[in-house]
Amino acid sequence: MLDKLSVQKRVILATVISFIFFIVYDYFFIPKNLPIDQNRTVSVQETQAKQAPATTSNSTASVPDISESQTKTIATIKGAYFEAQIDNLGRISKFYLNEDKYKNEDGSRIELTSKTLLPLEIRFSDTNLNEQAFKTDYVSNLSQIDVTNSKQTLVLAQNLNGSKVVKNITFYPSGNYDLEVLVSNGEYFITPGFRPSVVVDNYTVHGALIRHADEKLTILEDGDLEGTEKFDDVNIAADSDRYYTTLFYSFDKPLNVVMSKDTADNAIVFIKNTGDFKTSGYIGAKDHKTLESIDARLTDVIEYGWFTFIAKPMFGFLNLLYGYIGNWGWAIVVLTLIIRLVLFPLTYKGMLSMNKLKELSPKIKELQTKYKGDPQKLNAHMMELYKKHGANPMGGCLPIIMQIPIFFAIYRVLLNAIELKAAPWILWIQDLAVMDPYFVLPILMGLTMFLQQKLTPTTFTDPMQEKIMKFLPLIFTFFFVTFPAGLTLYWFINNVCSVIQQIFVNKLFEKHKKVEVKA
Repeated sequence: MLDKLSVQKRVILATVISFIFFIVYDYFFIPKNLPIDQNRTVSVQETQAKQAPATTSNSTASVPDISESQTKTIATIKGAYFEAQIDNLGRISKFYLNEDKYKNEDGSRIELTSKTLLPLEIRFSDTNLNEQAFKTDYVSNLSQIDVTNSKQTLVLAQNLNGSKVVKNITFYPSGNYDLEVLVSNGEYFITPGFRPSVVVDNYTVHGALIRHADEKLTILEDGDLEGTEKFDDVNIAADSDRYYTTLFYSFDKPLNVVMSKDTADNAIVFIKNTGDFKTSGYIGAKDHKTLESIDARLTDVIEYGWFTFIAKPMFGFLNLLYGYIGNWGWAIVVLTLIIRLVLFPLTYKGMLSMNKLKELSPKIKELQTKYKGDPQKLNAHMMELYKKHGANPMGGCLPIIMQIPIFFAIYRVLLNAIELKAAPWILWIQDLAVMDPYFVLPILMGLTMFLQQKLTPTTFTDPMQEKIMKFLPLIFTFFFVTFPAGLTLYWFINNVCSVIQQIFVNKLFEKHKKVEVKA
């Protein structure tokens, strides 16, 4: 079927398919969430009432009504990169990142804890014991510790009627911690907390990530859970957004994870235990270098969707380039150039094929006229014509189709890499993770796409086809206006390479034709 289509129809088809695929992917697989108003005060009673599922032996226990005035800070942990606070219920009530690139526009530090569900909160299956636990204060052995240069341990204790709870928490300079929970009696659930409470955008994906002992991943985005789900072979249980995560991990002994949801269908993570329990945890940015320094397996939390198998090594290579260049923008430029070099043989053959098809266009029209009523003979003679002149009817489509998975892999890498947050390139581009503030890159991308279109050999017979092709650069420009600058930079450089390559191929083909004429 495809070999019966003209070259311009095949190019249009490949371009439109890639464009539609991108729109569908963006619309259906990247939820458009409303921004969180961080200035809005939400009471603990309100959020926990919404979050808490019913009390059963198979799910997490409910939470008694607690007013925010009943909680207070009993310990503070300070480090070079973060600050954490522990409240009187033994939970991490506040967690701030200190680095400038993580600050809000007003200069305030980003707070990663969510009042919806705080890290290290314990809920007992026994209703009476659970109610008592939320009314009894923990006592801390220290009111403040400093982990700037070395790890420090905080001991929290809570005395209940019929049970005693002790939390030994060892904090490390990178924001990770080791947790030992000693419970003398009763089944309970403990949580790494609800996903970080950070303002979201159109590209933010919220939900939980479960890493199993066999290294497989289960992704549970908000709305995916129909009820309570259990996993007993887990070594990482994380609740994350685009850039940040809060998680438990245990590679020695699997975690018994119970997934539940709140009334808004948000995924929430609990670990079910009886007696003593040990695990490790982390709250912070999904920064590859930081996670790898703790344990390389934690980098699986940085998830790239369908194209992880391409995107993960691609980020590794981009990170390697950054190590030598020292600028993420130029690293993206070099990565694009290398990808173009790798794809050069394929794109070169495709461009030559399109030039040959343009040259054969008059002969193809003759055959179409001659065998108008006999499609079988038309197809046979066209294939013979292609073979004789070394033309590939699919040659123009293959380079575009081949770039689709590569483009989407880069799309996910540049979208999820927090390393690009507040990372400058040149002049006006001071943050590759957000849109170009002056729309320079999207406009340049559109212009280079238009120029490439002008240089690409086509033989339009249908005015509608020509109009569609003319409007594609404008449509792509409009679509890329709100894209992160890093992604638009990649596409712009990719277009520049295509223009240069097309000019080279066109000149080479003309030179070859002149030689043939002289011969």
